Amino acid sequence: MKLLSTIALATGMTLAAAMPTFAQDGGDASNRLNIETNKGEIVVQLKPDLAPKHVEQIKELAREGAYDNVVFHRVIDGFMAQTGDVQFGKKGSDAFDASRAGMGGSEKPDLPAEFSDSETFDRGTVGMARSQDPNSANSQFFIMLDDGDFLDGQYTIVGDVVEGMDVVDAIKKGDAQQNGAVEDPDVMTKVTVGSEG
Repeated sequence: MKLLSTIALATGMTLAAAMPTFAQDGGDASNRLNIETNKGEIVVQLKPDLAPKHVEQIKELAREGAYDNVVFHRVIDGFMAQTGDVQFGKKGSDAFDASRAGMGGSEKPDLPAEFSDSETFDRGTVGMARSQDPNSANSQFFIMLDDGDFLDGQYTIVGDVVEGMDVVDAIKKGDAQQNGAVEDPDVMTKVTVGSEG
């Protein structure tokens, strides 16, 4: 019996040593997206197991500073807050155009859909925005303000908000009759990955 306990203990130690380092919020720190906004900080735990290509592209864009100063151009109360248009939605850039924010993306390629049958769009879920083409997600993403099971299996899930949902709730809302377009929108001032900030 003592031998079995020793084996179990040794096996447990080996498994524990092989596990990745986790952030305080319980997720892998290398897949944590830190979003500083003019309203406060939002932390997203990315899910590379669900959407490896999408997560990698988001991390690359964040590391390049592409998301810095990008506005929340479309925010619908009770639905979602959308951002990530690094082409037309980046305040201070020559290409910034509030009327076109939401129509652009990055110079990186559009991504093939990585839809999940096992995950659902709940409050705090982060998904990739796209056009009618399921394989058109690029840089834009949205954060769910409420549950939205009608999106399940239709959009790629890339993560969940693990801190700062109160900040997401405080993001300025747009007019639902105008598809959520926001006048004088809130902005992501700095976006970093893990502890790289």
